[in-house]
Amino acid sequence: MISTFFTVIPIFALILAGWVARRTAVLGPHATTELNRFVVYLALPALLFDIMAHAQWSDLWQPGFIAAFGLGSLLVFAVTVFVRLRAARHLADAAIDGLNAGYANTGFMGFPLALVALGSQAMPSVTIATIITVCLIFAVAIVLIEIGLRTDKNRGNVVFKVARALVKNPLLISPALGALASLIQLPIPAPAETFLKLLGGAASPSALVALGLFLATPREKTSSTEGLSAVLVGAKLILQPVLTWVLAALVFHLPPTLTQSATLLAALPTGTGPFMLAEFYNREAAVTSRVILISTVFSILTVSAYLALAK
Repeated sequence: MISTFFTVIPIFALILAGWVARRTAVLGPHATTELNRFVVYLALPALLFDIMAHAQWSDLWQPGFIAAFGLGSLLVFAVTVFVRLRAARHLADAAIDGLNAGYANTGFMGFPLALVALGSQAMPSVTIATIITVCLIFAVAIVLIEIGLRTDKNRGNVVFKVARALVKNPLLISPALGALASLIQLPIPAPAETFLKLLGGAASPSALVALGLFLATPREKTSSTEGLSAVLVGAKLILQPVLTWVLAALVFHLPPTLTQSATLLAALPTGTGPFMLAEFYNREAAVTSRVILISTVFSILTVSAYLALAK
């Protein structure tokens, strides 16, 4: 419990910093959008490129873990999107809801928490989970959003416009270029390495400050919004880790260490990715911001409970 609590303190502190900055008018009403654009166009692409460029594929090739964690995330994402579409939700918003339910905060919380709870042997697993989450799950959501926002009824035009938008999207291009750099073993010069570390390191804190800025803006709460937030939090903190454990332990028969890693990482709260996309594509972010905040708070209890049971 204590290790989990200390891991999430910086998250709350950064959200609070953004909230206070907006409430005290240190940052203006456009700060949320501008800071989020900095993350989407500069900081996060640098982080994604850096992760992929330094990925040691021989160490990361763990098919069972990839299948268990990846399928767990994708299934929760897909089920959520399907249910929201049945409820007449716009495809772009349904994709963001899917991220709310299946996008674990592996990058910001996964590394320190897994190191404390499972030791250094869990670090390759965290790297795999981060790549799956911020590249694969994120990419699928972006594709669905782009498709949903196209109004042209001609399928050929829609495919062309979506493909063009995806090619121009830095959140897809940067990890692809990073993977290419890793495959051809392209050496990264020291100045470029420092640049990537400095810029990429700003992605998570900037996104959390932007979340705090958004939360500081007064808006009306509705029972439907609160109910949806509760369902998505439940899917993230309960459904995803339970499904991942079933896949890891009962379907793919992973060893206990990998099963624990997969389940722990799946049990992490919602990351800032859904909020960044909601802001970037001008979709309503009220539900997303609530899910991130509430899931982060309750994850102190759920993650601690899992670690206690797993011992």
